[in-house]
Amino acid sequence: MLGFFTAVTTGVHFAALLYIGLGGFLGWRWPGTLVVHVLFAAWGVAVNVLPLPCPLTELEDLLRARQGLGPLPGGFNEYYIYDTLFPRELLPVAGIVAVLVVLTSYVGAYLVWRHRQQAPGGEVPPQPVRLG
Repeated sequence: MLGFFTAVTTGVHFAALLYIGLGGFLGWRWPGTLVVHVLFAAWGVAVNVLPLPCPLTELEDLLRARQGLGPLPGGFNEYYIYDTLFPRELLPVAGIVAVLVVLTSYVGAYLVWRHRQQAPGGEVPPQPVRLG
């Protein structure tokens, strides 16, 4: 059962990383989610820049310890991402791309918000989807 909870924690950790990177785009549809996203993004930056432990990594290490396993060597990012999803040498590029993606999502959310403010009733009418 501990293995299951460890796997769930790992899945939640990946979901949190995806949300940190892409969650700002949810603000285009649901502007209220931006507050939560800003907190997640700030936490993601803080955990990677400052000597703060990530609670999800701490939980995963605790669950691993109860299974008789050691902590993740180097932490979550080191173990699952660097040299697995992309080469370590591209880490600075990946960081810049991640920041640009988040900033793009925020600029887009602002533009959508501004457009809604100018629309009658504050709602943007849905645009028909044209295929072809």
